Amino acid sequence: MTTLTMSRRSLLALTAAPALAHAAGATKPVHEPAAQSGIPAEVASFVHRYMHAMNAPGMALALANASGAIGIGSYGFVDVAARTPVTLAHRFQIGSITKSFVGLCVLQLQDEGRLDVQHPIIRYLPWLPIDCPFGEIRIHHLLTHTSGMPENPATMSADPGYRIRQASAPGSRFQYCNWAYDVLGLLIEHVDGRPWAQAVTHRILHPLGMNDTAAAITNDQRARIAQSYVPLHDDRPFPRHGAIVPAATITFENSAGSIASTPADMALYMAMLLRRGATHGGRIVSEEAFRLFTTGFTPAPDFGPTAQYGYGIAIDDLDGHVRLRHTGGMASFMSAIHLDLTEGLGAFASINAMLGYRPNPVVEYALRVLRTRPKGTPAPPPPPPDESVHVADPAAYSGTYVAPDGRRLTVRARAASIELVRDGIAIPLQQAAPDQFIADHPAFALFMLLFSRTPSTGGATPPPRAVELAHGSDWYALDGTTTTPVPPPTVDLAPYCGTYCAIGSNGGIVRVVQRRGQLWLDGAAPLVPVSAHTFRTPDEPPSATVVEFRTFIDGRAQFMVLPNETVFTTGILQRIRNLDGLAS
Repeated sequence: MTTLTMSRRSLLALTAAPALAHAAGATKPVHEPAAQSGIPAEVASFVHRYMHAMNAPGMALALANASGAIGIGSYGFVDVAARTPVTLAHRFQIGSITKSFVGLCVLQLQDEGRLDVQHPIIRYLPWLPIDCPFGEIRIHHLLTHTSGMPENPATMSADPGYRIRQASAPGSRFQYCNWAYDVLGLLIEHVDGRPWAQAVTHRILHPLGMNDTAAAITNDQRARIAQSYVPLHDDRPFPRHGAIVPAATITFENSAGSIASTPADMALYMAMLLRRGATHGGRIVSEEAFRLFTTGFTPAPDFGPTAQYGYGIAIDDLDGHVRLRHTGGMASFMSAIHLDLTEGLGAFASINAMLGYRPNPVVEYALRVLRTRPKGTPAPPPPPPDESVHVADPAAYSGTYVAPDGRRLTVRARAASIELVRDGIAIPLQQAAPDQFIADHPAFALFMLLFSRTPSTGGATPPPRAVELAHGSDWYALDGTTTTPVPPPTVDLAPYCGTYCAIGSNGGIVRVVQRRGQLWLDGAAPLVPVSAHTFRTPDEPPSATVVEFRTFIDGRAQFMVLPNETVFTTGILQRIRNLDGLAS
């Protein structure tokens, strides 16, 4: 059978749900345009339908060419309950789009002869707590997400023996790595002599006139940053129109994603990129540096099947045109930027909520519409606003699935969707990823429904049909199929199962279940034993995603430590801690 896995980015997202501010005020947004100038009517219409379909409270949108902004817009609300509209002055947190700013700052320093991207990072930061058994890490490897290091470990620790261990040879594989860009920010600080926020402000923001952009998310910026939203429940998959609540505020100065900006300022940034690094009075980086910035050094499947990654930006193809692209996800913002270098057009969009997707369809459609303007040809038809309701092969999932104890679930195919039938009630399923679905129903709310297919034959992609269905600790086989028996686990897994709650203000809940002789994080990310009380995901190098269980009471683990040093306690200890806090 095919193996269901969860990416490192998805796994670590389990630990990043912000604390919820006003659960009693959970509400759904109402979508109305707030302000726009120069946005084509077709794009504005699609934005309206997209926001409604995707449950987005508000959006900032910028369109640009090499001369500057050709359209900016704000839509929806920063306060859904009070119906306070988004304005063009609100700053949206752009998340990992910040990485392109990091890449440009590093290339500026190379232009100035102050560093060399082919030098080992340890030459500049000799104190960095890393073990590199597979080879030295060059700055180039950090820029291209090919350092061989885990995605998001803590850069430093109070533990004097703390070390981050390399998992694969540098340059051998793309693995998205926020740690790498935190280190690059420290490199910029060391070489430039100023904190990251000051360095990027001096080097990029001010020269471009991006005076409404903040290089760090701090209390000083709070009044200008748009109020944002998160799901009401942080312990389960989020259905498309689930309740959302205001998010807690954060302070974030890490160079992997610290910038907050307005649509007008992002138009200035896109115009510079469309001029290949040139400003109206000079250059941000040399022509050679921009060539490096936009060179696809390594395949980057996170950004699309044909995408490659340069120095802080992905390089891809759109309708035969060279496209730069990146996404950004903060605790309660989702962003996307696409630039058509062939036509000299760019689009940026950001949503003030973290609902598990990025507004790529908006910016991609905007580029296609903008291309038609000089030619006077009709705008292309818009894409479906919500791909989760469009299943490419619904018949592949239909049938009755039977659990070992005789329980049965029926899946029924529709024209371009599927539904689960339980007690005579049809429950529509939302597609979260290939073969992964969300059911907005209390009986299935805590875990995704995960299908496994028969292996491919004759090169068929995807395999012909689903033959297994999993949900949490439950497993079902398609009625009439023969399944391979699963041997018993080599270690007792029961001590690790349970609900774990994060320590700290950010909250977050992870459930560990046992299914068919294996542990699963939230029923979706499989774990295999490495050593005593230590597990890893099976589809990555052994030290990349390690989960450790600690402190056993009455034979059950009380703590779980994930790769980014997020520590979870069991639910009961978390409740005791909360009660103790209330009592004091």
